[in-house]
Amino acid sequence: MPETTSKIHMQTQAEPQVQTQAEPQSHSSRARQPWLQRMFMLTDKGYRDLKSAIAACTLTAFAQFLPFAVVIQLFMVLLGSLSSGAVGSAGTPIEPQTLILLFVEGLAAAVLVFIASKNDYRKTYTATYLEAESARIRIAEHLRRLPMSVFNSKDLTELTTSVMGDVAIGEHVLSHVVPQVAANAISSTVVCALLAFFDWRLALAVYCTLPISLIIIVISRRVQTVLSKRHVDAKLKASAEVQEYLEGLEVIKACNLEGERSRTLDRALRTMKRLSIQTEFGVGVFVTGAQAVLQLGTGITVLVGAQLISTGRIELLPLLIFMLVTTRIYGPILVELTLLPELFHNIIATARTRRLMSLPVMNGSETVMPDGLDIVLEDVSFGYQSYKGKKNESSLAIKDVSLSIPAGSVTAFVGPSGSGKSTIARLIARFWDVQQGRITLGGVDVRDFDPEHLMEFMSFVFQDVVLFDDTVMGNIRVGRRGASDDEVRRAARAARCDEFIKALPQGYDTMLGENGATLSGGERQRLSIARALLKDAPIILLDEATASLDPENETAIQQALSALITNKTVIVIAHRLRTVLGANNIIVLDNGRVVEQGSGSELLATDGLFAQLYRTQQQSLAWSV
Repeated sequence: MPETTSKIHMQTQAEPQVQTQAEPQSHSSRARQPWLQRMFMLTDKGYRDLKSAIAACTLTAFAQFLPFAVVIQLFMVLLGSLSSGAVGSAGTPIEPQTLILLFVEGLAAAVLVFIASKNDYRKTYTATYLEAESARIRIAEHLRRLPMSVFNSKDLTELTTSVMGDVAIGEHVLSHVVPQVAANAISSTVVCALLAFFDWRLALAVYCTLPISLIIIVISRRVQTVLSKRHVDAKLKASAEVQEYLEGLEVIKACNLEGERSRTLDRALRTMKRLSIQTEFGVGVFVTGAQAVLQLGTGITVLVGAQLISTGRIELLPLLIFMLVTTRIYGPILVELTLLPELFHNIIATARTRRLMSLPVMNGSETVMPDGLDIVLEDVSFGYQSYKGKKNESSLAIKDVSLSIPAGSVTAFVGPSGSGKSTIARLIARFWDVQQGRITLGGVDVRDFDPEHLMEFMSFVFQDVVLFDDTVMGNIRVGRRGASDDEVRRAARAARCDEFIKALPQGYDTMLGENGATLSGGERQRLSIARALLKDAPIILLDEATASLDPENETAIQQALSALITNKTVIVIAHRLRTVLGANNIIVLDNGRVVEQGSGSELLATDGLFAQLYRTQQQSLAWSV
């Protein structure tokens, strides 16, 4: 086994937690979770933090009654002073000790409210943001382990919304709605019980409208669900149109499509605006109605109090105190009635996230080791449309392919566009799983490998290079994250990158921008080759590695590739047939089937499809403007 493979195995063993972080929970484990944890898809720590947040908010809700209690005491002292004097007199003066005591009580109440609020903030907001971070990481890890078929069937905008938008909705609900609603429900219930102990008739008058308000909000849930789904769909459509417009600006300008594409984008944005207004209006009608009904309780309390005081069953001072308490109770409840629709909207967002997280990941062993590096395809069939339930002969990209790629050999896949060359390479790397047959590496089915463990055996140089908004050094280090700066520079020099990197403003520390927009196609591809050189995996897959290079750089890159593929198992996908004439084995594909294979000289001698393609390319070299 090559030394690289041993290093790979040790590295995989050293990082087991990363492999299991994104594993979806089983149905039985979810069923054992409390309903609140299942509802918001919380981790065990997140659920514990939510319970702590509810307790902290409840404590704050009770603490906020303390200053109010001091005000009531002051109110009673003032009324007592006025009522204790003779008729027409100014009343009995308030003793200074009483005022000092009330001041101390007020100061203590303010300090307690501050402490409770600080604890509330830490356990509610800080914990929620940490849980949101964890949720985004879990989703990203889950996406990373999904088969590429998922990304063929799902729009990038939808996935971005799941990672950012849906989690943000849940973050706001967990920090601003759930703890506050629960805390206010607990504190309001306790206060209601205390008021009922004081006078059950007035307590009933205060709370008689609350159930009706809640019923209005609950009844509106179905309407809100319909409106929210339409609103979310419109936002996804608008986001997709914006992304398409920005990505296609060059083509739009070149083809003079500004007006046409702008109208499409404008329609999507106007639709989103219209549905946003409809959603806000529809939700607002129910929320405003519920608030209006709730506040009728103040009038009912006044009427009941007036009736009681007129019949002598209650005195004026207790009634006034009761009315003051009532105003304090309604404030938080009115706020929560406004926030409850967000809870219903979050249910939709959480359902979408739950569907995404329920998609099966590509599992496998992290410890299985191949017996050699021979790659064998046995009766392999695969179709991109098969993942959507449309499996038929015409939809298959690969049809009953059987072939062998010996370890240490150079194997080239050639054929017309769409013949299945890149598909086979990606099946070998397990970007997808085959629907029929099997692919083995060293006698082990690639489906038995954990995808990340399998990737440790392979390096890629794709035709379409993806670079990140990072430094040059960081982009090359993607090949091997633990590489030193010197190792990165050596790989860059071997890939003939060093010269143009030094010409950049900050050299290796230059930020490349989104997808390396500041570099030419050839420079981007050479960085991709530098990554593969740095990774130094035993299997190399080259997908048109020199397609974007000018003749001057092509020779240099071919020399770098020669160093890269020494003593490696190499799979080459090429349209320039002259570049693969020296391969050990050339496999010719047409319409998803193997039609020829052999050395370059053998295939040219048979005068088959390879020879026809080769002659056509040679004739095209003589073409000129």
